[in-house]
Amino acid sequence: MTSWEPIVSNVLLGVLVFGFTASVDIFSFQDKLRHSNGILIGLCCQFLLLPFIGFCVVRAFALREVYGITLLVVLSSPGGTYSNWWCSLFNADLALSVAMTTASTIISAGMLPVNLLIYINAAYDEGSAHKHLNWGSLFTSIGVVIGGVVAGLVAATKLDETWMSRCNKLGNLMGIILIVFSAFISTRDEPIWNKTWDFYVAVTLPCEIAILLSLALTSIPRCNLDKPERVAVAIETSYQNVGIAMAVALSMFSGDDRADAVGVPLYYGIIEAVSLAFLCLMAWKAGWTFAPPED
Repeated sequence: MTSWEPIVSNVLLGVLVFGFTASVDIFSFQDKLRHSNGILIGLCCQFLLLPFIGFCVVRAFALREVYGITLLVVLSSPGGTYSNWWCSLFNADLALSVAMTTASTIISAGMLPVNLLIYINAAYDEGSAHKHLNWGSLFTSIGVVIGGVVAGLVAATKLDETWMSRCNKLGNLMGIILIVFSAFISTRDEPIWNKTWDFYVAVTLPCEIAILLSLALTSIPRCNLDKPERVAVAIETSYQNVGIAMAVALSMFSGDDRADAVGVPLYYGIIEAVSLAFLCLMAWKAGWTFAPPED
């Protein structure tokens, strides 16, 4: 492994997070923090439900460690910043989405390693987490994301709409570059289209199950969430920050294992994008967003 690859991935990740966070309406964000019911439910789905789904899939398909460990890293990571873009595009509850992304990113500093210790050791031999995980790389990536969020929120209080729009475009650009960069690393040695069937099914299932279960849970009357909030929680639960997993995989593995590992978040990123496009379209047409279904 060349030393520049994890450095580049973390720089791209940090700028991406900063760009999206700096474009947030800070007043709507503060309002959602004060009314935290949706955030608490979303965080439970994010850090309790999704990692457990991942563990069940890893055990059911008996995934080899390079795939299983990386998939658990993906599913234990905080919500991805592009979830905010989906909520914005289809008029789900954007302020709730941003508040959840921010809260999950900060909480992930503790919950991500805890979930990995529990589920990697449960899925494989005792001590597998300590054997395979590069904790320095993991916490570096988490620190980069938290730093980007904090810097972005500070910037959001100072910038006018023109600069907020520019920051949003910067975040989009960095996201595209990170995806292309990771795709190059993954396909250079082991093409993503050259995997066995269980790889594709195992990486696909957690996203689909998370969408269905989170919609079912948030529709329970006692949760007291309106329909756009339910859609936002479902998006946040299933849409993961694959940039963290990509950066960690680049640092944690070497040789062919590294290419295989990076393929997991890369393929999950494709699946979550396609799945959420379908979810948002159906939610819009069903009247579950703020946008009129006839528009």
